[in-house]
Amino acid sequence: MKVVALAGGVGGAKLVDGLAAHLSPDELCVVVNIGDDFEHLGLYICPDLDTVCYTLAGIANPETGWGRADETWNAFDSLVALGGPDWFHLGDRDLGTHLERTRRLRAGEPLSQVTRAFCAAWGVRPTVLPASDQRVPTLVHTEEGVLPFQEYFVHRACQPKVTGFSFAGAAQARPAPGVLPAILAADVVILCPSNPWVSIDPILAIPGICQALAGRPILAVTPIIGGITVKGPAAKMYAELGIQPSALAVARHYGSLLDGFVLDVVDAELYEPLRSLGLQVLMTDTLMRDRADRLRLAEAVLQLGERLLNLATCNESDEKAV
Repeated sequence: MKVVALAGGVGGAKLVDGLAAHLSPDELCVVVNIGDDFEHLGLYICPDLDTVCYTLAGIANPETGWGRADETWNAFDSLVALGGPDWFHLGDRDLGTHLERTRRLRAGEPLSQVTRAFCAAWGVRPTVLPASDQRVPTLVHTEEGVLPFQEYFVHRACQPKVTGFSFAGAAQARPAPGVLPAILAADVVILCPSNPWVSIDPILAIPGICQALAGRPILAVTPIIGGITVKGPAAKMYAELGIQPSALAVARHYGSLLDGFVLDVVDAELYEPLRSLGLQVLMTDTLMRDRADRLRLAEAVLQLGERLLNLATCNESDEKAV
């Protein structure tokens, strides 16, 4: 079964790691959010891409879920001692990634080509693609003004009250090479347990992607459990936008795009409301505490994907019979 996963950072990376254990490399393509990408200290940094790649390579920091394992902080400590900005932490190993990416980009290589080279060097076998080679930065609209995503997320620690989001340059961007063919060849598309507003929506905002998704069986894994997010500000964003944060709110956010939904057992009362939206619903423990959880959840997600694929095949056969 060919699978395309749309992913943000830590939550998406964990599920993708589980999927990679159940699928052959040619059966899995991961399309990653680029809305978080930004320039810092003259370097081009891709937080979600790096988190997905580090995780698949087995070199991610197991405690934080982002950054490199066995990291040291000599360069960062020297920077801070000299009066440099201390709000965005860059470890020594991680710094090497950003230095080489920036060098290659300035030499004219597109981001997708750089990512492919990095994956080869790290031994990442599934295909990992940035959503676009163009820059499409997420802007967070708040009561204090419009903030670049990392300014809001890291520097301001998600404190300003959110009023909306926009994705600069999205209308002029194009999907990275390989993205549309992968989606069109996919048997199932999985929206990972990533923030719908700032991890998945920036991917969907790129022209051509939603059109390619049409007709594909699509399922989402809830990033909200018991009204809160495991990691990140998604629940806070929902509340500040006047929406009760819940798995049901996530499903409604994606609307008619979805055919299936993976719900946590904690939210069993939402099973029937989700079914009433016309969704195939799978209820399981969605919290990924360790790699065994990633494997277990990925297996359940793929089972729902098989169910959606079979339903789609049956419906197609019925239409032909008529």
